[in-house]
Amino acid sequence: MPKLPLDSWIESIVDWLGANLSFLFDLLSAAIGGTVYAFSAFFHLLPPWLLIALLVLLAYRLGRWTLALFALIGLLLIWNLGYWSPTMDTSALVLTSSLVSIVLGVPLGIWCAANPSVRGVLTPLLDFMQTMPAFVYLIPAVTFFGLGVVPGVIASVIFAIPPTIRLTNLGIRQVPEDLIEAADSFGSTPSQKLMQVQLPLALPNMMAGINQTIMLSLSMVVIASMIGAQGIGADVYRAVTQLNTGQGFEAGLAVVILAILLDRLSQRLAGRNSRGKSWLRRVPWIAAAVVVVLVASGLYESMRGGAGGSSGVAQSVNSRIIGIDPGSGLMKAAAQAIKDYDLAGWTLVEGSGTAMTAALDKAYRSKEPIIVTGWTPHWMFIKYDLKYLDDPRGSFGGSEEIHTIARKGLQADLPSAYAFLDRFAWQASDMEEVMNKIADGAQPKDAADAWVQEHADLVAKWTEGIAPAPKGQKIKLAFVAWDSEIASTNVVRSVLAKLGYSPEMLQVEIGPMWAGIAGGDADAMVAAWLPTTSKDYYDKYKGQVDDLGANLSGTKLGLVVPSYMDVQSIEDLK
Repeated sequence: MPKLPLDSWIESIVDWLGANLSFLFDLLSAAIGGTVYAFSAFFHLLPPWLLIALLVLLAYRLGRWTLALFALIGLLLIWNLGYWSPTMDTSALVLTSSLVSIVLGVPLGIWCAANPSVRGVLTPLLDFMQTMPAFVYLIPAVTFFGLGVVPGVIASVIFAIPPTIRLTNLGIRQVPEDLIEAADSFGSTPSQKLMQVQLPLALPNMMAGINQTIMLSLSMVVIASMIGAQGIGADVYRAVTQLNTGQGFEAGLAVVILAILLDRLSQRLAGRNSRGKSWLRRVPWIAAAVVVVLVASGLYESMRGGAGGSSGVAQSVNSRIIGIDPGSGLMKAAAQAIKDYDLAGWTLVEGSGTAMTAALDKAYRSKEPIIVTGWTPHWMFIKYDLKYLDDPRGSFGGSEEIHTIARKGLQADLPSAYAFLDRFAWQASDMEEVMNKIADGAQPKDAADAWVQEHADLVAKWTEGIAPAPKGQKIKLAFVAWDSEIASTNVVRSVLAKLGYSPEMLQVEIGPMWAGIAGGDADAMVAAWLPTTSKDYYDKYKGQVDDLGANLSGTKLGLVVPSYMDVQSIEDLK
């Protein structure tokens, strides 16, 4: 049965939207980015002690002294642990996504309540939005809006808006019919009936939906950090990739405190205004005051803040270098380069390898300037015309090797697999063949199997004299979801399958990958970039694993730009 080319259709739709509606995406990006910046500017403008005092007073006004005490202790703890600034950035992201969700969700909920046809269309769409894994929204968000906080907000809105729509619709539909009939008998217009009868009575349900939306927005902060949204989520993600339990607990605790505080404050606000017809009348004035404060804060911060790098290149890329996973050696080398070349005001954006290539693809299609952290071999050097920036100060070191790492005891337990892994070695051009096929749309398994068949002579050298394993014997291969490692691990899987093994592939982050090999939870990996990228992990676990040597040599790390950019060296970025 032929496969329905749904993936190709989705890609075509995304490409068409990106090509024909870029002006709309730019407008939305400017509006959302400006709102996040304004919230963040306001939170950073006030001294922490003053903002804590204001929030404690608000908690006391809305709740009891117990809520005020929790706010005081929790916020002081966040400040003491050093997470105040990222927590304020996260608050700006959550409030912006919640605000957008409310502005869009309440009218849509009202429309659903008034029109059964609209409700019939939106209900399955909301089911889809709530059940689709949130990670799926990240790549199209990056494609349309680039890396940073804006795609994080967009993904959060898609994930968090359904409760506001559903509960607004439910609250209005649950207004007693006799009250609607009474309003009609007094000659109320539809707008009067909505504003003076339906919305005040539906307000408790609406506030419950808004509360859920805020909580769902907060649950997205770690996921959003994978596409460059900074804040406390980035600290949690960084701790996960680096296996830093203490830092992860501290950052997670900050998220918990913020979540509880937002939840309790929104619940108290809903309870105080459960009969809030007069409160509804104050909404326009409250909204106007908030807009004035945010605009003033944003303007003040813009005038006070620096513009980053002063060079033309810095201005063209907004003084940003698009990076990959936090904690990787490549990111540490890039951070060191910023110090070595005195690139004051430059930002190294954390994310993932996939998000980085998505941002590169978006910029390359539009011939826009962009600087990314890059490495070879990588399929992007085949698909795009790219160049490394010269590194005269050697921040990125020399060429690297990719090593094969096995758990202790693998040679005794799985001798045939160990013998093959010890021999496994290929060229960068071999890896690029597989990566290019995957980039062109082939499944990683199919691309690796095809490469193994096309290079039977090389595979025969790897497996010569190795006895087949008992059929179905299991072996676990760990890998990190970088394009190079997806290619190499699938090739190893294909060859091990020919030897009679039943390979299991475990996709993890780089830190858990090393910990899994050292702890025996995985058997081997072919993804140890040394001496730079995996240096910290190698130093930590070298006594607990077996290093089988290099399986690929001549790799390179550095800052990469499209060839159409008129810049040759990292020194030119000043």
